[in-house]
Amino acid sequence: MAKKQFKAESKRLLDLMINSIYTHKEIFLREIISNASDAIDKLAYLSLTDDKVGLSRDDFRIRVTLDKDARTVTVSDNGIGMDRESMEENLGVIAHSGSLKFKSEMEASEDVDIIGQFGVGFYSAFMVSDKVTVVSRAYGAEQAYKWESSGTDGYTVTEADKPDVGTDVVMHIKPDSDGEEYSQFLETWKIRELIKKYSDYVRFPIRMDIEHTEYVETGEEDEHGHKKTEPVTHTEEETVNSMVPIWQRGKADATDEKCIEFYKDRFHDPDDPVAVIRVNAEGLTSYRALLFIPAKAPYDFYSRDYKPGLSLYSSGVMIMESCPDLLPECFRFVRGVVDSPDLSLNISREILQHDRQLKVIAGNLENKVKAELLKLMTSDPEKYDTFWAAFGRQIKYGIVGEYGMKKELLKDLLKFYSSNEEKLTSLNDYVSRMPEGQKYIYYAAADSLRTAAGLPQNEQVRAKGYEILYLVEDIDEFAVQMLYSYEEKELRSVSGADLGLETEEEKKEQQETAESSKDLLDFLRDTLKDDVVDVRLSASLVSSAVCMSYEGEITLEMERYFRQMPGEAGERIKARRVLELNPSHPVFASLTSAFASDKDRAAKIARVLCAQAKLLAGLPVEDLSSYSDAVCSLI
Repeated sequence: MAKKQFKAESKRLLDLMINSIYTHKEIFLREIISNASDAIDKLAYLSLTDDKVGLSRDDFRIRVTLDKDARTVTVSDNGIGMDRESMEENLGVIAHSGSLKFKSEMEASEDVDIIGQFGVGFYSAFMVSDKVTVVSRAYGAEQAYKWESSGTDGYTVTEADKPDVGTDVVMHIKPDSDGEEYSQFLETWKIRELIKKYSDYVRFPIRMDIEHTEYVETGEEDEHGHKKTEPVTHTEEETVNSMVPIWQRGKADATDEKCIEFYKDRFHDPDDPVAVIRVNAEGLTSYRALLFIPAKAPYDFYSRDYKPGLSLYSSGVMIMESCPDLLPECFRFVRGVVDSPDLSLNISREILQHDRQLKVIAGNLENKVKAELLKLMTSDPEKYDTFWAAFGRQIKYGIVGEYGMKKELLKDLLKFYSSNEEKLTSLNDYVSRMPEGQKYIYYAAADSLRTAAGLPQNEQVRAKGYEILYLVEDIDEFAVQMLYSYEEKELRSVSGADLGLETEEEKKEQQETAESSKDLLDFLRDTLKDDVVDVRLSASLVSSAVCMSYEGEITLEMERYFRQMPGEAGERIKARRVLELNPSHPVFASLTSAFASDKDRAAKIARVLCAQAKLLAGLPVEDLSSYSDAVCSLI
């Protein structure tokens, strides 16, 4: 029979299908099995109204056969089959899909999920095959037909012998060449691996011949008197796929224990997750999701090598192993799967098109994760603290990232160490404990709990009986500054210029003291102009002599953070430092006396006090030798 040319726009289109649309050659098996599943679905649907079909749902199956000698992989089904016209229409015209037509006709049926929509998946077989043969017999027909093609040079359709209804797709695998190992697709372990990876949840059984080896005694003994054994290999046909995924099962069947077992096996995590989230959404966008919140961060979580995202399925067929668009970056630690029949996929089913359905699912999952974390925070604080130890930093990054776009979503999840509770506390719990009259949420930022608790600026806040949050990670202060307030309570650093704790009478007294010490303060500003932008009398110090505060948006902790960065940025970004002196401390009296009688001594005292304030704030003292000499000369 004369060879026919493809009716679609020439050889270039088929070449595009084979070489450009699909990025992973291994998905050819997914596409052929999906087509087989579609064909069975059509006949199964027909059997509901046609008694002549003679098959129940349990009778349908897909079979994968390997022949190493012939270099063929065959996928067989007992589905609806094709006649000559169907072959011409579906295999001779690229991008024509009978599945799409069938799907549109059967939208009212809840039990039919047709995966193929574009009619190009079949041609992925040519990525690994130099010849493809399709033998099919349509339901209700006596004659079978064979479609055969070696690619862009066209195809033939001839009569064939086939005793049963259904389709056999025979792929002749290419020889290895140019670094491409096509022979791997003739190995049972590889094909089984691909079925488990991409088609594990196709609803019909996928059967394969699996070899098993056991060792049996020969009746003889070796030189040591041990009984000899020899390997005996036998082949059994087995169902390779699971068919019904755990997320499609009811809770009675898919218990939390089974879900956790699935999580450990799927994501190679030896530890139980802190939470299991199930979602079964129906409506304009229907989908199921099974999500897990891990207890520990993977070793590469904060590196570029980590691949965030949920595994995405469409009607049980895996589309993307890691789809990052289903959850925001702040929840990148969540693992799990999403399965929906309503997603709009691109032509190769490898890339998800950004459409309304995707945004709806992503928005719902985002809210589900937050709700589960809030529930965990209140119902099982110990588990939440386990989560926080692993991923608290990621939540804080989420608040800072994207110019604070997610701060409203995340603010209730934050936890910091509390001076009163002596453990982690949420902002909500902090606010609930605030005494009447407290205007602000106070925090102290340092590089450790011990340093934060020891800051002299804490004294005035503690004297009022107010709680202080200790911020000890680099990201903390960036996060609270981006947040700015919580429940209409502004967050204020104890190292800031104004803590809002002085009464009008105290402010007036402070102003009078500053005016009487104007000459001394001017002298100190001039003496320390290379280190600070201002010298003031402090309202926040009670027993300490001195402290370093700041004015403006760059805090002392931020300066310390940027100082660790390489390059000029670390040197340029500095806080506007302010030296604060306690006018009630004996040291201030000594400084005042020295200023009146010995300006050089007063300057030394000023430099020593400035260096002490730096050390208390965790800032470096650049000239330690001069500092030591000044201390020794004053003793």
